[in-house]
Amino acid sequence: MPIKYTPEFKVKALQLIEEHVRVEQCSALAACTKVGETLGGISPHTLRKWWKRSGLDRSEALGVSTDRSEEIHRLHQENRTLRDENEWLRHTLAYFAARPYRPHRDDPDQ
Repeated sequence: MPIKYTPEFKVKALQLIEEHVRVEQCSALAACTKVGETLGGISPHTLRKWWKRSGLDRSEALGVSTDRSEEIHRLHQENRTLRDENEWLRHTLAYFAARPYRPHRDDPDQ
């Protein structure tokens, strides 16, 4: 099971990465490796993913931000639900359209 890190921890790790990139003039992966070792063995790939996601969220990189990604996911789910409901209504309509009308015996219009 993956370890859950607090948002405060992630912010601190990202600050350390930014500082390391600025001071050491190194690549993001090298900074993530160094910071990961400093923070107790966190995978550099995990830190790099956080760093890339923060750049997207701040519109510093090309891609889809977290908020936009969540909205797209929500809209896909809503779209799937509506398609399923429409399919159910189509089947229900076909079922009732195929049955002949049989009025009740108590119908006053007879």
